[in-house]
Amino acid sequence: MSISRRDFVQKLSAVTALSTLINPVIANNLMKAIDETSTMTDEEIAKNERFWKKIRATFRLSETMINLNNGGVSPQPIVVQEAVEKYNRLSNEIPSFYMWRTLDKGREPLRKRLAKLADCAPEEIAINRNTSEALETVIFGLDLKKGDEVILSKQDYPSMINAYKQRAMRDGIVLKWVSLKLPIESKEKIVEQYNALITSKTKLVHITHVINWTGQILPVKEIVEVANEKNIETIVDAAHSFAHFDFSFKELNCDYLGTSLHKWLCAPFGTGLLFVKKDKIKDVYPLLANGNPKSDDIRKFEALGTRSFAIEQGIGQAITFHEAIGIKKKQKRLHHLKNYWINKVKNIPNIEINTSQHKEYSCAIANFSIKGINSKSLSHILQKDYAIHTSFAKAENISGVRVTPHIYTTKSELNQLVDAITNIAAE
Repeated sequence: MSISRRDFVQKLSAVTALSTLINPVIANNLMKAIDETSTMTDEEIAKNERFWKKIRATFRLSETMINLNNGGVSPQPIVVQEAVEKYNRLSNEIPSFYMWRTLDKGREPLRKRLAKLADCAPEEIAINRNTSEALETVIFGLDLKKGDEVILSKQDYPSMINAYKQRAMRDGIVLKWVSLKLPIESKEKIVEQYNALITSKTKLVHITHVINWTGQILPVKEIVEVANEKNIETIVDAAHSFAHFDFSFKELNCDYLGTSLHKWLCAPFGTGLLFVKKDKIKDVYPLLANGNPKSDDIRKFEALGTRSFAIEQGIGQAITFHEAIGIKKKQKRLHHLKNYWINKVKNIPNIEINTSQHKEYSCAIANFSIKGINSKSLSHILQKDYAIHTSFAKAENISGVRVTPHIYTTKSELNQLVDAITNIAAE
């Protein structure tokens, strides 16, 4: 099978980048795995268990439990763990020297790599600790006044909802609520729900790219276009979309975005990023003060004081690992795994699937329920009786168990999930 010059260059670049991995054995094994699939399409690779088992071998995983709650936080590949350990040992030799005068200099190259991955300018990326910190920087940093309206969803992440409620309590802003009946397979219907709430007082629209409870993907680009036409700012919660499936910050065209890197990028725990359009930076106060809060320098949002530079620098290994696999292969594999287990259980009596199977509206994350069993009890049964770790969802008009595989998840593990669901439903 012939491949295009562009695909060849991308695959060559991925293999070349692997030479920078901290563990030469893992780097060499990944190179071999990638080379073995060099003539396959991404669709073929998505179904190739041999390839993904080699990816699995680059993680240290539990031998006693199946982890299907990767939506909470992802395990790190061994190369990321080893990088953190290496930089932490170095830091402890002479902390103030190696932290502030050595590792701190690694932030700028890292900023450029993250910006390339996101498709935006490096001067629009701040490195921080998680999505909540990134988004709350904007939520509390914007100059919103009494009576200003913010549109958000009742299915948004609780920390974000609480942040807006606190601003409403303190500053008198008005919250306008969309309530999504999920799953939805119509971009037009979703956009219309947001558009219907816009008034002359609307200042900000908050959009969750992927609803964490069910995996529903919202049409961010289309909602942003509606807001932009009316000169309304937009902020995107990309906690579950960045490095999960293929998209570009530039194409979304939102004003602000926050994400966690310890989810789908598999970076060290407690790493995230904040994106702010260059012309908006000066108008957002940093969450933690610095000497010039009205500066247009994105670095004003990184005034966090002392933190672990080892954790921050470990992000680089996660980026290399991610790029070696490739976002398109990763996306297709995750979507394939989601549909694999759903197709085996969706016709079982009393089973309800609360997530779309369409690639435009979901990827890895899915939610299911069994009639007569509450979601918390169902998740508990899966863990206690079948050693399968999931999470339960109980939010506005949403109830069920969230199942989130990752790239290291095997079909044999999902078969065990299918058997467990079948048994529980039959009881």
